[in-house]
Parts: sequence; C-alpha cells; structure tokens
Amino acid sequence: MQSTDKRPLSWLLQQFQLKPGKPAILSGLRSLFILGVPIGIGIITNHAAESAIATMAAWFVGMVNVDGAYRQRATAMIAATIGVTLMFLIASLVSNHLWLAIPTTFLVIFISGLASLYGNVAASVSLITSIMFVISLAKFASFSNLSTLILHCALCLAGGAWTSFLLLGLWAVRPDVPAMQIVANCYLSLSQFVNLASQRGVNPNERQEWTRQFLQAQDTVIQDLTSARSVWTTIWTRQRGATLRGNQLLVLIEDVNQIVNSVVALSELLAIASEHQLFYRLQEEIQQVIEQLAIALQMLSEAIYKGKNSVHLGDLDRTVEALEYQWEVLRAQVFNQTINLQIDEYPDVVNIRKITASLTKLAQQIHTDADVVTDLIQGKQGSITQRDISPPAQSEPTAIIDTLRQNFTFESVLFRHALRLALIVTFAELLASVLPLPRGYWITLTALVALKPNFGGTSETTVQRVVGTILGGIIGITLVLLLKNTLAIAVCFLFLVFVAMAVRSLSYSIFIILLTPAIILLLNLIRAGGWEVGVLRIVDSLIGGVLALLGSYLLFPSWERQQLPAQLEKTIRANLAYFQQVIANYLHPEQDASADSMNMLRHQAALENVNANAAAQRLFSEPRHIQGEIEPVMTLITYIRGFFSSVTTLAEHKREFSGEYQFTEIKLLTDIIIQVLENLADALGQRQPPQPLPALDSYLEVIHNQIEQLHTARLSEIARNSQTLTSTLQAVREQTPLSTELDRIVNEIKVMHCVIARLQE
Repeated sequence: MQSTDKRPLSWLLQQFQLKPGKPAILSGLRSLFILGVPIGIGIITNHAAESAIATMAAWFVGMVNVDGAYRQRATAMIAATIGVTLMFLIASLVSNHLWLAIPTTFLVIFISGLASLYGNVAASVSLITSIMFVISLAKFASFSNLSTLILHCALCLAGGAWTSFLLLGLWAVRPDVPAMQIVANCYLSLSQFVNLASQRGVNPNERQEWTRQFLQAQDTVIQDLTSARSVWTTIWTRQRGATLRGNQLLVLIEDVNQIVNSVVALSELLAIASEHQLFYRLQEEIQQVIEQLAIALQMLSEAIYKGKNSVHLGDLDRTVEALEYQWEVLRAQVFNQTINLQIDEYPDVVNIRKITASLTKLAQQIHTDADVVTDLIQGKQGSITQRDISPPAQSEPTAIIDTLRQNFTFESVLFRHALRLALIVTFAELLASVLPLPRGYWITLTALVALKPNFGGTSETTVQRVVGTILGGIIGITLVLLLKNTLAIAVCFLFLVFVAMAVRSLSYSIFIILLTPAIILLLNLIRAGGWEVGVLRIVDSLIGGVLALLGSYLLFPSWERQQLPAQLEKTIRANLAYFQQVIANYLHPEQDASADSMNMLRHQAALENVNANAAAQRLFSEPRHIQGEIEPVMTLITYIRGFFSSVTTLAEHKREFSGEYQFTEIKLLTDIIIQVLENLADALGQRQPPQPLPALDSYLEVIHNQIEQLHTARLSEIARNSQTLTSTLQAVREQTPLSTELDRIVNEIKVMHCVIARLQE
C-alpha cells in the first residue's frame, strides 16, 4: 500500500522512486546488441538516416512487454514486427495528404486502443505499433516513389526481424528459461516480504509505515505468483503434460503460496505477542530466524535464476536451534513459577510456542524447497511425485468477436478510453501539422503514451514523462554541446540505452530521464538536429502532457470514486467466501475442503485486496474536488486486509485442530459475522447505510470465559508436574489461537462497519 502523502514535493519524489528489485543488466546488454548492429552498419556504410528506420523498428519490437512462455513471446514479437512494418507502410501512403492522414490517425489509434481488451500483451504490441505510426508519419514516411517505399519497409521489417531472431533464437536454446526466471522472481519478492516480517514490532512508532511496506510487498508476491502460475499453465497446456522440470517448478510455485500464508499468519502472531513483555525475552532470536529465512529465500532465487546449486542453510539451522533452546529455557522458567503466573498471561506462552513452531516449520519448508531446487538444477527425479500438487486451473479463452461485441458500447471503460485516445491523439497530430513546429510529432507521441484509461494513471504518467523529459532534455543538450565526435556520440547513446533498459522495470521516470538524451543523441548522430532538439522536445512534451490531462478530465472521464464502491463490495465478498470456507472446515472437520479449493478462495481474496488497493491509489491521483474523503477508504481497505490476515491465520491453525473440543458459541458467532459481512457488501453495492451491528461482544464474552476455564485447568495440571499431552493441553492449544483471532476479526468488522456507515453518509 503506497503512501497517501499528497504534498506536492513528496508526491513528486515518489514518482521517481525505484521499485524493489535489481536492474535488468541482461536486458540492457541485449538492447546494446540489438541497437548497436543497425547503428554500426549505418555509420560504416554512410547511410545513418536509413539505418535509423531499422534501429527504431528493432528498438520498439525489443520493448514489447511479454512475461510468458516461448510461444507467447514468439507470437508477440512476430506480431510486433509485422505491426510496425504495416504502420510504416500506412503512414507512408497517407503522409503527403493531411486530409487523409488525420482520419487515418483516428482509425489507427482507436483500433490500437481497443487492443487492450485482449490483455497486456496485445496492449503492449498495439502501443509500440501506434508509436511507430506517429513517428513514421512525421519523420520517416514519404511516398515519393515505390522503390524507396519498398526499401524503407524492408528496413523496418529487417529491424524487427533482427530483434525477434536474436531474442527468440537465444530463448529457443532453453525455452523453459522464462518459467525459471519468473519462479526466481517469486522467491526474490518472497524474500523481501519475509525480511519485512522480521521488522514487525521493532519500532512501534513506525508501525503505520511498516504496515504500508508489508502490504505492498505482499501485493508484489501475489502478483508474481499469479504471473508464474499463468506462465506455467501456458507451457503445461502446450506440452500436453508437464515434464520433470515442469513438475519441479510447479512445486516451487505452490510452495511460494504456502510460505506466504505462513508468513501472514506469523505476522499476526507477532502482532499479538509484541503487546506483551514475555515476547521481548525471545525477540532477538525470533528476529534472527526470520532474517535467515529471508536470506535463504534469496539464495533459492539466485540458484533458480543462475542454475547453480549454491543454497547453504547452515546459518538458518543454527538460528532455529538457538530459538528452540531459548524457548525451552523460557518455558521452564515460566512453568517453574506457575504460582506467580496469572491466568491472563498464559495465552502469551501459548502464542510464543506457536511462533516458535511456525518458524521451525518454515525452516523445514525451505529445506524441502532447497532439495527441489537441487533436483531441478541437476535434472534428478527427487521425491516430488509424492507431493499433492495440482496444475493451476486454466481459464476458458473468450472469442475475439464476442469480446469486441460486448465492449463496443459507451458503457465500456475501455471503449471510452479508445475513443478518447483517438480524439486526443488526432487533435495533437492536427496541431503538430498546422503549427510551424519543427518536431511537433513529439506532442502527439507524449499524448499517446501519457493518456491512460483513468485520470490518476494519466496524471502520474504525465508528470513522470514531462519532468523526466525536462531533466533528460537538459542532460541531452549538455551532451550535444560537449560531444563533437561521431563515435563518442554513438558510444554515449548506447550507454544511455543500456542503463535505461536496465532500470526500465524499476522506474518509468528514470527510464524517461535516460531515454530522452539517448533520442537527442540519436537524432544528432544522423544529422537530424543539434542541441536545439532538446529544447523542442521539452516544449513539445509539456504541450502533449497538457493535452493528455485535458482529455482525461474533459472527455467522458471514468472517475474512480464512482467505481470504487463496486470494487470494495467485490473485495468484501471474496474475503467473505474465504472466511466461510475456513470456518466450515473448523465446524465440520470431517468435511474438510480440498487444498485446491482453499487455495483458490484464498488467492481470489488476495487478488481482490490488491485490486482494491490499486483502485484507492488511482483515487488519490484524481482532483481533490472529485476524489472526496480519502481517509475512510484507506481505513476500510486496511481493515479488510487485516481481516484477510486473521482468516489466513485461522486457516494455518486448522492444521493443528482436531475438532474434538468445540465451543457452541463459535458457530453462533461466525454465523452472525457472515451475516454482517453480507450486509456490508450489500450496503456498498446498493449505496445504502448498513444495518446496526448485533451484539457480537456477548458471544465473545462467553468464549473468553470458557478459555479462562481451560487455562485454569491447564495451570493446575502444570502445578501437579503433568508433562504429558492431556486433553486439556490439546484443547488449550486448539482453542486459544482460535479465540484470539475471532477477537481480532470482531474488532476488524466493527471498524469496517463504522467506516462503511460513514462512507454512505
């Protein structure tokens, strides 16, 4: 969850922050090679201007964003190569006639805008082909004679084919590399998530900031996990059966899901324990184990990514042994002083025991995954055939025509965006053609890239692009004035491209800062402008950014405030379905739901939590007079996510639940909780105040009294030196965490009810 600090300077600095992760050095090197060859050929043959066409095509095809199997990437790159060549051809045919170029621009951009109906890959391909059309229309395209047109189209096709051949040829050697990389990314983001868990309770004064970072890291893991499942499913379906390596990767993917659940539950336990003094006697050992868990997960990520078996878990084992020893010491000290131990302190002992056991199980899980990684790298069978892991479910594809027919209406957000995009880009093209601007197509290009389906996305992209262009333009002007040698300019251009592509996934703003001087140097390299180009680019970007903002604000906007209640309703219902299944497993242990069913409900709730947070972030970027009150929205999302964490903790605790000792009031309480959540979802959907809360505390009070009786009985057993596993001890271990989480759930629902009532007012 991102910060809601809307002070101009703070908000601006946030746009230039690097995301967690490492620079994509390999991507930067690939870009160097992709662009270096056509540029080098152009310089050697004294045809730099012609080589720019091939260079642009090669660059754009290389920027197609596809995280998928080999077949998906090949399809996307081939489509992009054909697309940029076709756009160049169309631009060439209409470029000499303004009356023809303007309506053609509208049609091309409108059709490209609708491509996002078919997913991120189609949207990425359509964006780069649209950019090629705009640049070609203004810069390269000209139908002077047929032979020149054929030559230029051939250069465009050759540039795209060069990139496709290079990248797909490398991938063809090991077509499972994309799957390996994305699984490695899962374990890297999981490592960062676990590392944040180690900081739980370290500094209570920074609890809010920690919560923001923790939830943001959790969202990243969920998104990476979703991508990994999608990639694996694509490969598995294409091969009509998983290979040995495919089975091993699937085990690693699903183990990420299990570790996330365990860490969420662990965080809940730490939150409860950190409120009591007993926890601080083991805090250092607990923190050291969690830190070593994070390091071990990072080593697993590197081993998967590099294909090298370098996972050494000795430090993790030593910290776990130290924790278990200190727990036994603490347990002996506490139980030797049973006479001084208060009834209300005994739950702390149970909770710390559960934390220790949870960390031990996590360490064992990582040992198991390390064995799987070793087998994966060495190509051994191992023991994964004994694991109960099923392939992820594959969604049914929707027909192209059906999708278009369903969305070809003004009620569709994407249809309105495609129309808005076509109108603004066409107007920008007309403006650039009519006004005496040397490089007016940069206005069109900025409007095309900056305009998003929502105002929040448009404003952020516009700020990032315009500010990045200003800073990059200053750098570019300085470099043009300093560098006089063609070779030096080419080297500097390639270096900027290398760094830009390496940080592209970490920060769009920094990518633009580096890309802008690269383009200025490229134009200078082909003798298409001097330092004045930098000034023109800054001015044109400002104009294009203003057009994008005006278009997003004035042309049938889709305000997040109007759509947010529906998303919040969907989020609550997904979390409710998850809660219902978890409680059903407690109340009817003999009818336990399958692991696949539980995983599906949990994952759906987690995805809806991510979507709700993304919707709230878009709301923050909308104009003040439209976004309304923000604080209740953020509070509601925070407590929904707290509810999810509590339910996940209950789901994890279910492994230790025998069902032999049941409280009647638990069924009564959970039935009322379900009714309240259904009413809260209905209130959001119907835009009405929720019904008054029933007396939830009365049921909790009965449960608390029964828990106290159990604890009293258990302390009496300890006083008699009972070291055996009695039915009372089993009941204490089962019912204490259940009671604690139900207590937290009731508190979370109270806040959610209060906030929704406030929102509906």
